[in-house]
Amino acid sequence: MPSVPDEFRRSQLATGALFFALGFQYATWVSRVPALKARLDLGEAQIGLLLMTCGIGAAVSFPLVAVLMRRLGSRMLSMLSAFALGAVLLALPVVPDYPVTLLVMFCDGVAVGCLNVAMNAQGAALEARFERTTMSRLHATFSAGSLLAALLASGVNAFTGTLAVHFGLAAVLLVLLVLAARPGLLADDPQDAPQDARQEASPEPSQPSSQDAVAAEGKRRRLALPAAATLWMGLAMVFGTVTEGAMNDWSALYLKDVVHAGAGLAPMGIAVVSVMMVCARIFADGWRTRFGDGTVVRTGSLLAGLGLALALLVGGTTPTLLGFACVGLGVAAVTPCVYVAAARQGSDALSLVAAMGTTGLLAGPAVIGFIAGATSLVWGMAAVAASAAVVSLCATRIRWPRPAATPEPRLATEAG
Repeated sequence: MPSVPDEFRRSQLATGALFFALGFQYATWVSRVPALKARLDLGEAQIGLLLMTCGIGAAVSFPLVAVLMRRLGSRMLSMLSAFALGAVLLALPVVPDYPVTLLVMFCDGVAVGCLNVAMNAQGAALEARFERTTMSRLHATFSAGSLLAALLASGVNAFTGTLAVHFGLAAVLLVLLVLAARPGLLADDPQDAPQDARQEASPEPSQPSSQDAVAAEGKRRRLALPAAATLWMGLAMVFGTVTEGAMNDWSALYLKDVVHAGAGLAPMGIAVVSVMMVCARIFADGWRTRFGDGTVVRTGSLLAGLGLALALLVGGTTPTLLGFACVGLGVAAVTPCVYVAAARQGSDALSLVAAMGTTGLLAGPAVIGFIAGATSLVWGMAAVAASAAVVSLCATRIRWPRPAATPEPRLATEAG
């Protein structure tokens, strides 16, 4: 019989494979957008609509995801949605025209929404079952998947520019990875009730009266509406993804147009944010274990907001890059921690929070653009700093799970 640490590692690798697969699939087709544009003879506006359609599919998938999570569970839903993402890769090289491409990308967004919720539910269940923090490292594997997809795209393109070859190979790798991960995924709790509610539940009477039945039915209906705690989590996710998305979309332009950095330094904004986020997510699980999720989110988002605000006030290339580094470091653990907290409230809460996060990721850069157009890009980036500060405020209203009490020695003892 495998030891407890072995069981944890196996499930951790399996869940990490889901995160890796999502990053791999996304970066695969995004890396070949120029080829898709040339194949379908699209303009810039049509490409923008294509990208937006994918995001819209992910944002509006919440009702479907909530139903599928209850009926299928996170394990089955993650498998089906991953296979759907592979099918999207196979379809893109052969789509006959632009309208069909929009439909395919909408389906891709829905599948992304499904896998996003299912894999985060698996990650939260993994933490709860083994009492060990791992969600931040799981999110770091998403970036690793994106990196491998970029390298694969570069390598395949060196031999052939045919989309069918590239996307076919990527789809095969994606399916094989997910099939290999399946045995290690955790089985779902059949009751799928919020963890906090299960812990506090009291035994029900063996023969409830009709009044009790009516009261229970009313309680179930009230619970169907988003709780205040869920809305605070959703707001934290919205403003956290606004901060993350805006930095990816506007940092290079800010360095070029406001700081007047050279052409070689302008892309470093995205690089600094990305590298800091990956590094922070590798170490963030240790911070969560030591200080607790709430402290990590509050402190990190406050660091992001203050660091960026000071960079905007001081100006200059070096202070700006340091401010961007504070953002990457500070917001890295926001989404992993909020997903864990939402999963404790049940699959409906997790689905809603994930959909709100997707909305922030989509709308955030556009809102920053509107602010910059009406005022200046400096004020637009100031809004990003304010968004990070709002995350810290929302974090004070969320009921965070207690820090894990350094379970490693205990697990080693159990393993014998």
